[in-house]
Amino acid sequence: MSQRFVNRESKEEVLLFAKQLSELKLCPLTQGNVSIRDAATGLIVITPHDLPYDNMTIDDLVVIDLDGKVHEGSREPSSEWPVHCDVYRERKEVNGVIHSEPIYSNAFGAIHKEIAPIYVNMAIDVGGSVPVMPFTDSGNTEFGKEMLRLMGNRNAIIWANHGMLTCGKTLKAAFHCTVMVEICAEMYHIALCHGNPIAIPQPKIDLLIETGKE
Repeated sequence: MSQRFVNRESKEEVLLFAKQLSELKLCPLTQGNVSIRDAATGLIVITPHDLPYDNMTIDDLVVIDLDGKVHEGSREPSSEWPVHCDVYRERKEVNGVIHSEPIYSNAFGAIHKEIAPIYVNMAIDVGGSVPVMPFTDSGNTEFGKEMLRLMGNRNAIIWANHGMLTCGKTLKAAFHCTVMVEICAEMYHIALCHGNPIAIPQPKIDLLIETGKE
């Protein structure tokens, strides 16, 4: 089999959004991980294990296949690569995955309370409410399969006492979803302090997604 090389643009995109997540304090220190499915090769570009985003360069990124075999890079891939690969394997439309550690979203994960779709942009990005997966070890394919079962066709899920995973047809879409969920989580927290927030009905969300309009 001839060697497959990932497009530099895919690597640049992973690095760009990883650094933006860090700047927005959605991935503090070395927490979280970012990946993309390269359109030309089908290989996965993923951030390395335990490396600060401030110091990360394109050469630090790791290219793996869906079985975790390293094709490019000298570093160890993120320990949660099996979860990313489960998403790519089961959801063919997904080409970008982000695991982040946002404060307000994590707060709802700590009380195992799903984030209701009270904000239209979040509702469209996610496809409804954000479910919560009970706490368990995350760096394995069993975790990924159970997570996908709980997600259904949604594009976000909270890992209880741990963080959040989002996905999208593009990495940019997954990034947008991450930001929108955290904004909605903060809104939801504030709204709960004042009363009973009213969620957008699921049929309306489905219609908004279908028509592509707000």
